[in-house]
Amino acid sequence: MMPNILLVDDDAGIRELVSDFLTRHGYAVTAAEDGSAMDRAIALAERPFDLIVLDLMMPGEHGLEIARRLAGPGGPAIIILSAVGEDSDRIIGLELGADDYLPKPCNPRELLARIHAVLRRRREPSADGGVTADFAGWHLDLVRRELTSPDGVLITLSDGEFSLLRVFVERPQQVLNRDQLLDFARGRENETYDRAIDVQISRLRRKLDGATRMHEDLIRTVRNEGYMFTPRVVRR
Repeated sequence: MMPNILLVDDDAGIRELVSDFLTRHGYAVTAAEDGSAMDRAIALAERPFDLIVLDLMMPGEHGLEIARRLAGPGGPAIIILSAVGEDSDRIIGLELGADDYLPKPCNPRELLARIHAVLRRRREPSADGGVTADFAGWHLDLVRRELTSPDGVLITLSDGEFSLLRVFVERPQQVLNRDQLLDFARGRENETYDRAIDVQISRLRRKLDGATRMHEDLIRTVRNEGYMFTPRVVRR
């Protein structure tokens, strides 16, 4: 079944151009002009949307607010597509759980590559075939994409956070630089700037520390080299 894409943008020309292009490349595409139309499309859809391409600056509800309420386990992947190209907006989008960010105007082929990469990350199995990982009392289910704290609390992870944590549990006690983390987590066709890794790691650290109120250094910064996932990991 072809992937189901929802394009949310107030520019009719962009909606038509991107919808036609993605349809020609094998995607089912529904277009909406703002958050209200998006909500109606989601309610009327025969099956859930796999990914939402989301503009930021639209009448009514701002794109970042839409991203905030849609991001989370079981929700669609989100790629922000916006004329607002400041680093702060990119970082905020990632903080809210978006999986990728492209400034306007962008080449439709680049958007296609990003969509392909995000959906592939959601589908691809673990590197060594294991389906769970246990570390320092934590339990990560790689199939259900669920992280459980030592206290039994289910921790919400965005797609980007999950992808990064999976990279760490598959390569524990190894120093990984930003380029390696980007390659392993997002794929070589994704040219996301390396600050995105710092943002995702900061978010992971807050969630790991906040859930247990412990100060164990699970993700250690190795100066001038990168990051290391320090605990022993048991894969099953």
